Amino acid sequence: MSPYLDDLETRPPAVRERHLFNALPGQIANAQKNAPYFAKLLAGIDAHTVSDRAALARLPVTRKSDLIDLQKSAPPFGGLAAVTISRLGRVFCSPGPIYDPQGDTGDYFGFARALFAAGFRQGELVHNTFSYHFTPAGFMMDLAAQTIGCPVFPAGTGQTEMQVQAIAALRPVCYVGTPSFLKIILEKADELKADVSSLTKALVSGEAFLPPTRKLLAERGIDGYQAYGTADLGLIAYESAGREGLIVDEGVILEIVRPGTGDPVAPGEVGEVLVTTLTPEYPLIRFATGDLSAVLAGISPCGRTNVRIKGWMGRADQTTKVKGMFVHPSQIDQVVKRHPEIRRARLTVTHDAERNDVMALACEVEGHGGDGLLAAIAASLRDISKLRGDVMLTAPDSLPNDGKVIEDLRKYD
Repeated sequence: MSPYLDDLETRPPAVRERHLFNALPGQIANAQKNAPYFAKLLAGIDAHTVSDRAALARLPVTRKSDLIDLQKSAPPFGGLAAVTISRLGRVFCSPGPIYDPQGDTGDYFGFARALFAAGFRQGELVHNTFSYHFTPAGFMMDLAAQTIGCPVFPAGTGQTEMQVQAIAALRPVCYVGTPSFLKIILEKADELKADVSSLTKALVSGEAFLPPTRKLLAERGIDGYQAYGTADLGLIAYESAGREGLIVDEGVILEIVRPGTGDPVAPGEVGEVLVTTLTPEYPLIRFATGDLSAVLAGISPCGRTNVRIKGWMGRADQTTKVKGMFVHPSQIDQVVKRHPEIRRARLTVTHDAERNDVMALACEVEGHGGDGLLAAIAASLRDISKLRGDVMLTAPDSLPNDGKVIEDLRKYD
C-alpha cells in the first residue's frame, strides 16, 4: 500500500509550482467577481498577471485580526465569501466571534492528507475529541476521516470518564484532538484501570505538541503526529514519518513575510505565515494568520516533495504600548524602508532605573554606517512612532532569527 494519499504529494516541485500558479489567476478573478471585499481590495488588478510569486507578493494582505470588524461591518463573512449561505454545507463560529464558512464538498478543509500521513487507514475507527459545537475542528477531522474510509466516533470534548469507557468498549485505533486531552484520557484510564491500548495512532492539533508529551505517547505505544491549520483556511501543513518539520498542504500557496508587512523574507528566516487558498467558496488571498514560522530547505525524508516549514514558532503580532502609545511592527518596517542600508531591525522596550519606558532599535547594516545614519534612523523612528528611541548599528546576521520585530523586555513584578 502506498504511503501517500495521492500522486500530488510526490510530484516534482516545479510541476507543483506551475500547477498552483496556473490556478491562481482564476482564483483571483473569482474573488474579484464574487467577493465584495476582494472586488474593492483588488480593484484595478489584472488577475491574469498574478501568475508567479513575485506578482502575488505585490498584492495587499488581509489579516485574520481584521475579520471581526470586517464581519461586523458586512455580515456574515465581511464580504470575503464568494458564495451565499445557501450554497454552503455548514457555518461555524470561532472565538471573536468570527464566522467561518464550509463549502458543500467532502474533505473541504483538506485534513485527509494529514490523517493519511499520520498512518490512518481505511476501516480504522477514529476517536474524534475535537468539538462539534460552534467551532469547525470536529467536522474538519470527521469529514477527513470519512474521506479516507475511516468510521468516526464523535466524542467531542470533556466527559473524560465516558471517553475512557467508549475507547475501552469500541477499541478505536486512531485518536484526533489536542495532545493535552489525550494525556488526560490516558491518565484517567490508568486511574480507572481501563484498557485503552487499542489506540496506536494519533493526529493532534490546536496546541503545541511538546517533546515530553511525544515521549509519553510513544511509551504508551501511540505514534503521534501534528497538523497545523486554522478555522478559516483548513489544513496548512502536516507532519509525516520524516519527522522533519511540517509539509505544506497541496491546495494552498504559502509565503513567509516580515511581520506587519507583506514582504517575503529570505529563505530560512522566521516570519509571518501568509496563505492563499484555492477553494472557490472562500477565496482568501494573502491571508495573514498571525503565526510565525520559517521554511526548511530540501524535501522530507518521507519522499513528499512540497515545501516544509518549521511549525508554529509564536505570534507575529508584537504590537506593544510605550509611554501610552501603541508601537506596531509595521512602523518598524516603515523605518527600515526609509533607509536601504538597513537589512533587518529589532526594537526592544525596557524600563530605566525610574521604570520609565525606553526604546532601542538595533539595525543590521553593512559596514559602520556613521553617525549620520544613526541620526537619520533615530529621526525616522521618532517621526513614524512619535516616540524617541536609541539606535544601534550591528553587523549583518547578528540579530536573532526568531521573527521578532518588537521585543518587550519590561518586567512588571
